[in-house]
Amino acid sequence: MNENWTLLKLLRWTTGFFRDKGIDNPRLDAELLIAEVLGLDRVGIYLNYDRPVIATELATIKPLIKRRGQREPLQYLLGRTEFWSLDFKVTPAVLIPRADTEILVEEALKKAADLGELLDIGTGSGAVALSFASEKVNWKVTALDISVAALEVAAENTRDHALDDRCQCVLGDLVQLPEKAFDLVVSNPPYISETEYPELMPEVRDHEPEQALLARENGLDCYRKIAAQAQKILKPGGWLLLEIGYQQQQAVEELLDDAGLTEIYCRQDYASNPRVVAGRRSA
Repeated sequence: MNENWTLLKLLRWTTGFFRDKGIDNPRLDAELLIAEVLGLDRVGIYLNYDRPVIATELATIKPLIKRRGQREPLQYLLGRTEFWSLDFKVTPAVLIPRADTEILVEEALKKAADLGELLDIGTGSGAVALSFASEKVNWKVTALDISVAALEVAAENTRDHALDDRCQCVLGDLVQLPEKAFDLVVSNPPYISETEYPELMPEVRDHEPEQALLARENGLDCYRKIAAQAQKILKPGGWLLLEIGYQQQQAVEELLDDAGLTEIYCRQDYASNPRVVAGRRSA
């Protein structure tokens, strides 16, 4: 990249480079990465096609293009992502929130009364907990994670969204959940099995935290541990909502049934895949 570059020329070259590396949506990734470095939005790119890209800007963007070409997630390169129309900081210490997980937030909001307490097990960036807290001003939310580094990210997101008064980030292990009961318990736990893990996309397998993805017992280990404590962590009438992998509906429903929960059902996502299994403690 020693020749003269315009924004359009850089965009075309980067798009082609990403396409050759097998990246999905190469044009979009190129636009977002270039816009971030140049301090533009995507509309600004289209309005400035002839703008020269100077040497210092090229020096900044070149290593980022290389890293994305090595399949490092764009969200980590940008340092943030959108979830529930909110902006969240993300680092390699946390799983990147996906749009499918918004189904978990939707179901939690449907179950929420005007006042209550929610526990988010394995909060990561805090996306689920904080999205819920942003909608329910009279609820107290506990965001639990075993990772200190992840909780630091969740705490920063909590401060950034001015939700400190509603959300508390707590270090803890799902083997021994808090000694109190909640009106709602939600979790997007690790559920990738040891056989599935090697087949994940490089962005996920090689860069996102293994601790937040991989689970023993054919991906069911965390569900077993949560279900075993369901009667303790749920208030009478309280709901447990669990995000699942697309092949885990029956197994997780059986775990909740064995745990004595009732009104068990599965909510599909907008691609018609099973996404959230829910069960209720009897009132």
